Amino acid sequence: MSKNRPPVHQIELYIVELSALFNSMDPTPFHHRDLDVDAREFLESWAVEFPQGSHFQIMVHIENMPKEDPAPLVAEAIHNYFEYRSALAKRNLRLLLLEGRISLLIGLSFLALCLFGADMLSAFANNTFLRVLKKV
Repeated sequence: MSKNRPPVHQIELYIVELSALFNSMDPTPFHHRDLDVDAREFLESWAVEFPQGSHFQIMVHIENMPKEDPAPLVAEAIHNYFEYRSALAKRNLRLLLLEGRISLLIGLSFLALCLFGADMLSAFANNTFLRVLKKV
């Protein structure tokens, strides 16, 4: 195996019917549907165990096969779902980093204001009120 190619891992999923792969509450078209919670958790739990950057080959074994070949539909549905989840995670990370930067700027501004205020107060240290506060 070449060093620059990520490893490919196989995950096998066994279901009774094709409909068990999809969330029955999702109203979107079939190939864009949300995956079933159990199927999604199963795939994600297995994927997390492999090294970062790995590629996956997902084998779905269906006990009661439909009349038409479901392979293209299943491949598109799984791909669409995880592509959507990836885009959502990237968006959430971008928003979190933006919030962190804003919080950092607010914190640094407050610190600078406090330090500036402390320097200004030390300039007026001859004031009786400030000398009383300094003693407390």
